[in-house]
Amino acid sequence: MTIRNWLFGGIIIAALIGLGTWLYHNPASLFLQLFVTILIAGIIFLVIRAFMGRKQGFKESRSYAKAAKFSKKRYEQPRKSAHTIKSSKRPLRRKSSAHLTVIEGKKGKKKDRAIF
Repeated sequence: MTIRNWLFGGIIIAALIGLGTWLYHNPASLFLQLFVTILIAGIIFLVIRAFMGRKQGFKESRSYAKAAKFSKKRYEQPRKSAHTIKSSKRPLRRKSSAHLTVIEGKKGKKKDRAIF
């Protein structure tokens, strides 16, 4: 083991011994101190996350949300509303087109392909 590991282990053991004696002699003070420490750390964490988190990832998260919304629209099956279904039904009887007439021609005669 390196000297760093021994030093780190020694600090951890000393801290555990100190917490044990503190718990044995004055447990109320220990729990109050731990509660206050956790409360202050939580408040600092929330403040840092609230201010720093918005500035760093705001542009990236906004572009990601925009791309996700576009992708969702792109792959989503279009839903037809009741109004469009009713309006898209064909009428039962079609109207005759009076302006279109069929001209009877020489159907049996083939066209001369040399002349266009």
